[in-house]
Amino acid sequence: MISYVTLGSNDRRAAKEFYDATLAPLGLKPGYADDEMVGYGPEGGQTQLWVVQPFNGLDASAGNGAMLALAASTRAQVDAVYAAALANGGRDEGRPGPRENYGPNFYAAYFRDPEGNKLAVVCRAPA
Repeated sequence: MISYVTLGSNDRRAAKEFYDATLAPLGLKPGYADDEMVGYGPEGGQTQLWVVQPFNGLDASAGNGAMLALAASTRAQVDAVYAAALANGGRDEGRPGPRENYGPNFYAAYFRDPEGNKLAVVCRAPA
């Protein structure tokens, strides 16, 4: 259903450093980068996440109520993404752990990037 997602950034160089480290445990890599945007996806695959300077020229801001959830294959990936996010300037919004109210195998962590965008990383596989 979703082709790709964009998140706004006021500092693409800093955002690239953050996302390079944070997305590495999921196997997502920068496939395109310039002074205005950087795109991430699996090696040899489609770009799924773009971090961009807003096209209207105004400052980027985090959306209230908006959140991007990234899929992880294992709980260890959830833990690794969360640790990388916090080690690279991200802010905690919910430590890794089961969220049983979302289902018996729902394991997630929540964080904000340096721009304030809220992200989750979720594994739905059994422990």
